[in-house]
Amino acid sequence: MSAGDIILIPNRSDNYIYLLRCAKSGVTAVIDPGDAAPVIDELEKRGWQLDIILNTHHHNDHVGGNAELKEKYGAKIIGPTAEADKIGGLDVTVAEGDTVKVGELEASIYDVPGHTAGHIAFYFPAVSALFSGDSLFALGCGRLFEGTAEQMWHSLIKFRTLPVETRLYCGHEYTLNNARFALTIEPENTALQARVSAIETLRKANRPTIPSTIGEEIDTNPFLRADVPLVGKAMGMSGATAEIVFTEIRHRKDNF
Repeated sequence: MSAGDIILIPNRSDNYIYLLRCAKSGVTAVIDPGDAAPVIDELEKRGWQLDIILNTHHHNDHVGGNAELKEKYGAKIIGPTAEADKIGGLDVTVAEGDTVKVGELEASIYDVPGHTAGHIAFYFPAVSALFSGDSLFALGCGRLFEGTAEQMWHSLIKFRTLPVETRLYCGHEYTLNNARFALTIEPENTALQARVSAIETLRKANRPTIPSTIGEEIDTNPFLRADVPLVGKAMGMSGATAEIVFTEIRHRKDNF
């Protein structure tokens, strides 16, 4: 039996909210509830209660449902220490080096500034899941609203140390656009070509492309590959540092 269940809840135009339930204890958490209504609907459909709210960062499309869910269920809100002044109603703050428990499922916290200054991610090894918010996306990464490209690069490469089978649960369904952009960086990457084809099939059927795996991202996501010599060469930047290549990739994506 699996140690836990993960339920994907589409929200707004392209957001994803996630429920994580510990199989043994029944303790249930929601990750990045931008709105309360779809979370309540899913919980009621399954007959589950809500115990914990986990936030990766302060943007409203990730925390907008916090207050209503806390009031209805008495759920405890856990979020980034560095953004405690930006997320109302936080009960517990965490940063890299801390852990969070959802029943018997324990998460390690990663500090991943870049998209926002205090962004964090949650890695639950027992269910082989990384909840990355808007730091790492399938075939992409978040825009740099509060941090620098260098910060984001050093944030993202932390995820390359995770087991390759780790499933990536990110904050948005941006994958098809990201895939088309990735092909402009590495048009000869055969793993990427195959992945783009699979993504197009999923989206034509209106199916989620999430989760991907860390292994897939390492092989195909240009934002995790800025230190791969073939990537620099393909961009006409042979010999440039990873930080410089990453910065150029992010610049190109912003204008894609």
